[in-house]
Amino acid sequence: MLFGMGRVLLLRKVEECGSLKKAAESLGMSYRAAWGKLKHSEEALGCKLVEKQGSNRDGYRLTDEGRRITEGYEAWFQSVERHALEAARELLPWKVGAFGETPVGGYEETVEPSQCDVSKTA
Repeated sequence: MLFGMGRVLLLRKVEECGSLKKAAESLGMSYRAAWGKLKHSEEALGCKLVEKQGSNRDGYRLTDEGRRITEGYEAWFQSVERHALEAARELLPWKVGAFGETPVGGYEETVEPSQCDVSKTA
């Protein structure tokens, strides 16, 4: 994978923790896996996403390019999700919510079989 939400989560954790090792642990992955994912993305993008903060003991931070790419991807993802939610609310017979959130009203609401006629939307 070139870049996706998993990379964004990893980069945000690096930024939060100041450490690739701590970021990887908090996401339930090995340091080696996290390092490999970052290196693969950096090679594919042709730029550094993280850099050392001084000595090896000082940890890592996002580069300016890493921050710009991360923020751009998040903005794009939110835009796509917003449009997808609008379409889902029009086309689907149940309540929908954004990634990672429970829809308003939860999942307790039932849908009557008559509400499930999707032939008019197909």
